[in-house]
Amino acid sequence: MLETSVSLVLTFLANLPARLYNQEVMSSVPDRPPSSFLRLLPKAELHLHLEGAIEPATLFELRQRRGERVTSAEIDALYRYQDFQGFLLSFKNITEHLRTPEDYDLITYRLMQRLKEENVLHAEVYVSVGVCLWRKQDFAAIFEGLDRGRARGARDFGISLLWIFDAVRQLGAEAAQKVFELAVRYHDREVVGIGIGGDEQKAPPELFRDAYVWSADHGMRLTAHAGETGPPESVWGALNLRAERIGHGLTAFHDPDLVEELAQRQVPVEICLTSNFRTGLCPNLNDHPVKNYFDHGIMITLNTDDPAMFGTTLAREYQIAQQTFGFTDEHLRELARNSFEASFLPAEKKLEFLNLFDAAAAR
Repeated sequence: MLETSVSLVLTFLANLPARLYNQEVMSSVPDRPPSSFLRLLPKAELHLHLEGAIEPATLFELRQRRGERVTSAEIDALYRYQDFQGFLLSFKNITEHLRTPEDYDLITYRLMQRLKEENVLHAEVYVSVGVCLWRKQDFAAIFEGLDRGRARGARDFGISLLWIFDAVRQLGAEAAQKVFELAVRYHDREVVGIGIGGDEQKAPPELFRDAYVWSADHGMRLTAHAGETGPPESVWGALNLRAERIGHGLTAFHDPDLVEELAQRQVPVEICLTSNFRTGLCPNLNDHPVKNYFDHGIMITLNTDDPAMFGTTLAREYQIAQQTFGFTDEHLRELARNSFEASFLPAEKKLEFLNLFDAAAAR
């Protein structure tokens, strides 16, 4: 089976066209591999979608295993989009090919393998549980696949991984409540929190107030995508939900009072540079507010969001921060430390990672 899988991947790679998304994108990001400092810097990642991390070669392998006839060109087409709405459709189309617990086992294991290569010691990974329920999949079986993949990855790569169950906000509050109830059910199996993703324009945070209160009362940690496509008011709304971290927060800089609020309260903002650029939400990467936030004292972290769909890695996000926005090595060490500080790890485990990070940074 292993030899067959390797053969399938090699066949895919041999026939895969160069995935240069467009000339504008490729000319706006660093064109050389990240330095050894960036690759070896101990990191955590807090805004990472499992389904958006599926490499094309892995998707090709999954479909071949089921006996489907598929070409590299068909796979490559799934990863192409022009704007944010196109990205959401692309994400949906990719998830349509996840059907069995074994699929989820494999994509989780492969993700953890990639994290190891980036020296990511801990990750908090969104799973689109809302999509699974919308498709009426057997989530109990799917979760067993997720857990097997996580356990294998922890054993083979030494990676710590916690799950965040993500609801599709445009499906409404009732659907989100069902997702959050599943998170509580699996709380003792590395499920740490809940969130809402999707189209902010169609479902503002206020719709989910009761579901968030219920989730917090049942021990869940709270995140929310906010200020990605929505205005600063969406971020205020997420804060009113008592969200402990803000996903993206791209538009917050339009409201100086909001920037001050985030800085004073030290609410972590999960920055996703390449994501915001590739989806067209920040057409000129140089205009991204990441340095503005940092200079104003906001606690930011760097993240990949959907790395396979955006053609990035976490080390590359750090590289972009340095080469495009002038972050120094010391600044990047601070951001890497933030990634552990802002995690939802238990206090004793967080301290263990911080001590490990400080020892490595001192060298």
